[in-house]
This record gives sequence, structure tokens and C-alpha cells, in this order.
Amino acid sequence: MIFLLSLTNCKEVNAQARLPKLDEVDMLMTNLTVQLEITSGIDAMYNFEFKIAEGQFHWLRSHYPKHPLPYFLLGLSEWWKIVPNIENNTHDDTFFAYMDSAIYYAEQMYKEDKKNQEALFILAGTWAFEGRLHGERHHWTKATFSVRKALSYFDKLKEMPQTDLTPELLYGDGLYNYYVEWIKDNYKMLRPVLWMFDSGDKELGIEQLETCGKEAFYTRIEAMYYLMKVHSSNGGKMIRALQIADYLHNKYPNNPYFHRYYARLLYYSGRYPLLFTVCKSLYDRVEERQTGYEEMSGRYAAFFLGSYYRDYLGDRESAEFYFKKAVEYVEEIKDFGSGYYHYSLAALARDAKKQKEYEKAEEYYSKIQLYAVGRKDLLTEAKAFRKENKKRKKQDRKNK
Repeated sequence: MIFLLSLTNCKEVNAQARLPKLDEVDMLMTNLTVQLEITSGIDAMYNFEFKIAEGQFHWLRSHYPKHPLPYFLLGLSEWWKIVPNIENNTHDDTFFAYMDSAIYYAEQMYKEDKKNQEALFILAGTWAFEGRLHGERHHWTKATFSVRKALSYFDKLKEMPQTDLTPELLYGDGLYNYYVEWIKDNYKMLRPVLWMFDSGDKELGIEQLETCGKEAFYTRIEAMYYLMKVHSSNGGKMIRALQIADYLHNKYPNNPYFHRYYARLLYYSGRYPLLFTVCKSLYDRVEERQTGYEEMSGRYAAFFLGSYYRDYLGDRESAEFYFKKAVEYVEEIKDFGSGYYHYSLAALARDAKKQKEYEKAEEYYSKIQLYAVGRKDLLTEAKAFRKENKKRKKQDRKNK
């Protein structure tokens, strides 16, 4: 279930407008001056310019050390360092430290005022993000606990009168309505856990995320991130997914997740000329070790480029080069269950077989048999080739 949502100095942050004191505003989050001042930080975060983003967020913390907002933003920054390779847990401790700090200060605000919508929103958001990371780590008990905490605060928030935070609430509503039903359809093993949650409505969830993507401040990009995924899934609207992916990639060109997702949608839509441009840029950034661009993104870029040269240009040598790079990237991170790995091996094996380079083909097919568990078509192909190759070797020995 997917829900709501290094210290860097800030010496380069200057010339900001005077920020309001806490007793001068109803909610810090909805204050226009605060929003204007942190917009560049939020944009920098999504563009993987973390020094700039965190400098801005630390500057905000220096003005409001006991307010949960800067800690929430710093936690969100750590979250986006995790997103490109969700298996990488090196940022987990810092992420939880910031989110726990946000929870602590939000709880203090909530104890003082049970109608404090800002506190409730941050409590719902931080618990939801913690729940999501626990879920990614398969810590199901912790994930369920965090999600229930998030929903309890979110439900209290929805009972209150509308405020400037209302568009932000559509993010949580939309995700809940869509994914609680999606999980029932796709993760039957989790159904026993879902009895404690209310039913959702997929179509309503999509509508709410669309509105959030147009009107919210803090959750707008997060809503678009999920809309892109929802619309590119089975039964979604690929054209809409491509529109969102194009927008996100062009607005945040240094975000490896948006970059590779756009490439993926171009590949599955058969838009090869544009696919080449996007994938070559993705591949070059991986090779240059640009922030966030690592082997996980490399396997996407290399596989798509291999397919481009093979299927669109008929360039065997270039296709072979990139399929080999896809294999190398996967083997570096040991993600042997990756479909991009299996089908890159298959492409290399078939080409080697065609060129009568049987030993190479044997090597690739043996890896398919070892790692492509569950891919019956590839396993059948590999088994047939190796059986045939064994006979060929036997015959060659006889002939000698």
C-alpha cells in the first residue's frame, strides 16, 4: 500500500524576505512568504540538487527549530535519495531521524491544540512516508502500524473545516482510494490485513490525484509521480502517463527516476526516435556518475538502447554493445531477478547463436537457466539450445 507522504550549511542562502514569526500566522505551511522562500528548495530537491535543497531547508529550520515542517522537508529530501534505487538502505537512518523529529514537534503542536490542522497534516504525512519505507523493506508489522497512525490523523483532519491545506488532502485521499483497491487485486496475501481499512474507489482516487496535481503546493509533484505510475499500468491511459512523464522529466531533468520512467514509457509506446535521445542522455549520465544515476538507471538505458539499435536500425554490433552493458550493470548490483537482465541475455544468446558463436550462446543461456526463474519462454529456449549444443559438441568430437 502506497500512501502520503549530512547537514549542509546555508551560507549561500541570502536576501530572503522577512519570515513571519509563528504567532503571526495561523499555519506556517500555507503562508505565502514561506512558500515563496522554499519553492526553490523543493524544486532543487526534485531535480536532485540536494545541497541547494537542504541548504534551504536548514535555513528554514534555523528560523523555526521547533516546527515540524523543516524536518519533514529534510526527511523528504532523504526519501528522494532512496527512490532511484529502493534497495539502497544507506539513507534509511537519516530519513527516519528527520521524520521522527517531524513527528515529535508535530505531536507537541497537537497536544497544545487538538484542532491544529498543520500538525495533523504533518503527522499524517510523516507516518505515511515511514510506512511506505517500512513496506519497501518488507517490515510489514511496522508498515501497518505506521499506516494506521497516518490514517487516524488523516481522518481527524478530514473532519475539520476547509482551509488552504484542503488541496493537499486530496493526495492522501486519492492514494488511499486507488491503492486500497489495487492492493486487493494484486496482493492477495495482504487481504487479511486490509479488513481494518475502509473500501476505496479507483476512479475517484485518480480524479483526486489529478486535482491535487494541479492545485496543491507540497504534494503536487508527489501526486503527479503516482498519476504517471497509475496511468501507465494495466487499464491506465498511456497518453496521459506520457504527458506527465514528459512534464516531470523536462521540469526536473536531473531526476534519474523521472528520466528513466519517461524512457520506459517511450519504449513501450514504440516512440523510437525520441527514445534514443532520452536514453542516450540517461546512459551518458550513468557513465559520468551524475548524482542519482547509477547501475539501476543504467540497466534501463542500456536495454532500451540495445533494443533501439536491434529493432529500429538493425545495427547488430551497437545492439550487442548495449545489451552487454545492461548485463554488466545488473551484475554489478546483483539484481539477477531483473527482466532487463534476462531479456538482454536472451538477445545476446540469440545473436551469438545466429553468428554460430555457440560457446558464447551457451554462456548466456546457462545464466538464463540459473536466474530467469518463472520466465517459461526463456527457460524453454535455453534448455532446447543447451540440449542441441550438447549434441553438437558430441558430434564434433566424433568427427575429430
